[in-house]
Amino acid sequence: MPRAMRDGVSIYYEFDDRDERESTDESHAIETPIVFLQDIGYGRWLWRWQREAVAREFGAPVIAPDMRGTGRSDAGLPPLVPRLPGRIRSPLLRKPAGYSVDGLAADLEAVLDDAGARSAHLVGIGLGGMVAQQYAIQHDRAASLTLCATTHGGPDAMAIPADIPGRLLETPSGANERETLRHRMRPVFGESFTNRNPHLMDRIIEWRREQDATEPAIEAQLGAALAFDASAELDRVRVPTLVIHGTDDAVVPSSNARLLEEAIPDARLELIEGGSHLACIERADTVSDALVSFLGERDTETGTGTRNRSRTRAQANTDT
Repeated sequence: MPRAMRDGVSIYYEFDDRDERESTDESHAIETPIVFLQDIGYGRWLWRWQREAVAREFGAPVIAPDMRGTGRSDAGLPPLVPRLPGRIRSPLLRKPAGYSVDGLAADLEAVLDDAGARSAHLVGIGLGGMVAQQYAIQHDRAASLTLCATTHGGPDAMAIPADIPGRLLETPSGANERETLRHRMRPVFGESFTNRNPHLMDRIIEWRREQDATEPAIEAQLGAALAFDASAELDRVRVPTLVIHGTDDAVVPSSNARLLEEAIPDARLELIEGGSHLACIERADTVSDALVSFLGERDTETGTGTRNRSRTRAQANTDT
């Protein structure tokens, strides 16, 4: 199980190396890893549809970290704070005792360093998209960004609606764990989607129970997202960027997508008409097609250079 260490915190990541599995078309292989970054609280399962798509199309190596406090990664929170009652703990974790996007980007740098990746295509949704932006500003391994349902933050952005943080953390009276998870997902999906897909929603709830963040970590991740502001630094993002956003996103207003497109020098926008916050699930094929097309263009532009920029630790070991 690969793990990276930063500041004494162990960050688990999944590394699916192309050399260890079959690829469908070697002529379209991309050897630069594709890194999938999740939204607040969600585990690695969130990008499963897009991971399958890039595997089919490119046979690309995939790196999927568990954000702090999520899945198999350590939380790295002050030891006593998670034990406090929620009404006391939550304000502390949203600000002074929680996470920052700077720190989460540094965790990603530790993961890429541990994996031996010289560069990587970063794909992030929500908080994961914020981490991708901050990483491209502060670090130098990003080959491209795909930013889904996210914002650059700050006073110029369209704010996350005031009721959303409470709804994402709300526990209805008398609800069990599964009922609570179902309730908390109401803002992120369209009602018609959940009504049409009851079996998929049941599976998602089980994946969430197995892989998602702990309650204190969700509060800390939420605090990092709400405090994020990269608006003054996006001109430093010098890699091709795809912005994807559903027009019916109830969590991060879709007007933020146009702000990102305008602020990042080499960005283009794909709006998904009627898409929800988790369009990567609700409109999985549409998001996958846009991602595959974008990454395929990056490979065409760079030619064999795309293949040479990455030299993973696993690949290096085969040379010795």
